[in-house]
Amino acid sequence: MIRRGKGDAKQVVSARRAARRRRPARGTLMVIAALLISSALMRIGPEAGRAFAIEQKPAPEPAVTEACPAPEDVGPALAAVQRRAAQLDERDRQIRDRMQALAVADKEIARKMAALTEAEEALRATLALADEAAQSDIDRLTAVYEQMKPKDAAALFETMAPEFAAGFLGRMAPEAAAGIMTGLSPETAYTISVVLAGRNADVPKN
Repeated sequence: MIRRGKGDAKQVVSARRAARRRRPARGTLMVIAALLISSALMRIGPEAGRAFAIEQKPAPEPAVTEACPAPEDVGPALAAVQRRAAQLDERDRQIRDRMQALAVADKEIARKMAALTEAEEALRATLALADEAAQSDIDRLTAVYEQMKPKDAAALFETMAPEFAAGFLGRMAPEAAAGIMTGLSPETAYTISVVLAGRNADVPKN
């Protein structure tokens, strides 16, 4: 068994104390290093995750697009569309022209109808005046024939058309008409009598 002296024992004790003093410093450095590494990992972690996600994200597939027709295929279709558009424009123009012509014609027709109505009213008024004048003339002539001598009036009625003579006789008083009829020839008197009898034959009877 090896015996150590007091001097050796002191050296051992000194070495142990020195080791104890060095241990805390070395442990502190390890803690600091661990903290720095942790901080670095925390900073690098999100960036590394995103980088990993980018690397793992699949590349987008190329979009499938329909093949565009070649310019030589579009040309005829475009020309046809333009021709059709030109035809429609021309048709619209023709329709507008016709509508305008119809509007002008309608105005002209309305103007002519108004003028025709006015002329018709004027003609009706003129005919009414003429009828009234004619009626007055007939009444006056009838009064004149009534005032004539029956023999003279009969000679005059012999020259008249039967219808015309019947018209006057029908307006006269019965006594005056009978005197004139007496002076007429039998043939003329018979014809005038037939006309007078048939004047009201078409009148509806109740």
